[in-house]
Amino acid sequence: MTVKKLSLANLDQLAPDVARPRNRRADLSPGILHFGIGNFHRAHQALYLDDLMNDGLDHDWAIVGAGVLPADNAMREALAGQDWLTSVVEQDAEKVTARVTGVMIDYLRPEDRATIVARLADPAIRIVSMTITEGGYFIDATTGTFNPGHPQIAADAAKPDDPKTVFGLILAGLKTRRDAGIPPFTVMSCDNIPGNGHVTADAVVGLAELSDPDLATWVRGNVSFPNSMVDRITPATSARERAHLAETFGIEDAWPVYCEPFRQWVMEDDFPTGRPAFEKAGVTFVDDVAPYELMKIRILNGGHAAIAYPAALMDVHFVHEAMAEPLIRDFLSKLEEEEIIPVVPPVPGVDLKAYFAQIEDRFSNPKVGDTIARLCQDGSNRQPKFILPSTADRLNEGADITGLSLVSALWCRFCAGTTDSGRPTDYNDAAAGRLKEAALAARNDPDAFLGLHDIFGEVSRSDRFAQAFSSHLDKLWKNGTRDTLAGYIGGKAG
Repeated sequence: MTVKKLSLANLDQLAPDVARPRNRRADLSPGILHFGIGNFHRAHQALYLDDLMNDGLDHDWAIVGAGVLPADNAMREALAGQDWLTSVVEQDAEKVTARVTGVMIDYLRPEDRATIVARLADPAIRIVSMTITEGGYFIDATTGTFNPGHPQIAADAAKPDDPKTVFGLILAGLKTRRDAGIPPFTVMSCDNIPGNGHVTADAVVGLAELSDPDLATWVRGNVSFPNSMVDRITPATSARERAHLAETFGIEDAWPVYCEPFRQWVMEDDFPTGRPAFEKAGVTFVDDVAPYELMKIRILNGGHAAIAYPAALMDVHFVHEAMAEPLIRDFLSKLEEEEIIPVVPPVPGVDLKAYFAQIEDRFSNPKVGDTIARLCQDGSNRQPKFILPSTADRLNEGADITGLSLVSALWCRFCAGTTDSGRPTDYNDAAAGRLKEAALAARNDPDAFLGLHDIFGEVSRSDRFAQAFSSHLDKLWKNGTRDTLAGYIGGKAG
């Protein structure tokens, strides 16, 4: 098969089974500025927009990407070399399909902050969206609220005219629009955080209050922050995916996206300056997103967090391989059915047990190639959002927390730095150093890990939780992950 480099010039030369944009780039104009151009955004928000544009709709809602961190330049350079196009490959057991999306028309460098602010002030930009990961919102895990004392926030508050955080940039753009009499854009979070719109509003308003209280009042009264729930399993890209794309579809793409066929987006319809006709592309608009997002965060994201660390400790590489391991699958099933699902409030029109059964199937998809390493990263931000809230609810009800405390113990054991076979664990976490130090100390003194109150919050102050955690951790060190999981499944844990 002849391999063609992805570019606008080569679109017509791609294999006939590759779907491609049905619109001309010249017909597109910007309407959205998006922070955090990663795999998930390109497999989710950008895909919904691509569907609309391919149907001849919303050509004035093209995306301008914006970087924030220096590391974002790698993605920018990859996409710049292919005219901002992306290959998206959907895989399940029966079928593999590829399409090329072309909804992004520019990508601003993170160091070009003045240019980013100027774009934010452009009346054409009516939505500012973001996928900046759960750890990008400056949330204090102890209080669950915005942390105005974070060094990066303090730096932006001291120099509001030279912002370096997403929220500082957004605020500078809003200030410019207010002063020029331009209606504010809508700010739309696409991250897996309960009440992501509220959390984003707290960050933007909280930062404004530190340097310009009048601006904070204006933002609070005039800017919309709709909540949304997003869902699609999207692994990291590796040489494996690049090679598969070239061999199967004849496309050379510097950073393709591979994902499962399933996708979901539930959103509040609060866009004062307009929005794309997302409902025509399958987005569900509701008055209250909270039940849907809590369901997804607790059951799906919590499920990912639950299987990540036992799988890593057992040297399992892929998520579907973890689901093929009876100990891990049975652990997840017991944990979800007995401890997580019972504290998830009802969701209109959704059977929670059927929802979990669907998630088990999605996790088991062998074609996606999602890795355990991806699930293990950023635990210091993911545990307080995906696992510990369920634990707190169970503790408040006086209910059993045997399985949830085991999840925390497995995370602690993983943070100690080696798998059960002695291999080094590889994890990407801003708190990796202190996590490892605390995890090693916890082998003899479990309170050393539970003492990370900025992560565990009130949960770590529960004697019942501390006792269960300590018992699990002792068994993990003495007996290993397999025996500890077997004990839990057989009702002998805790």
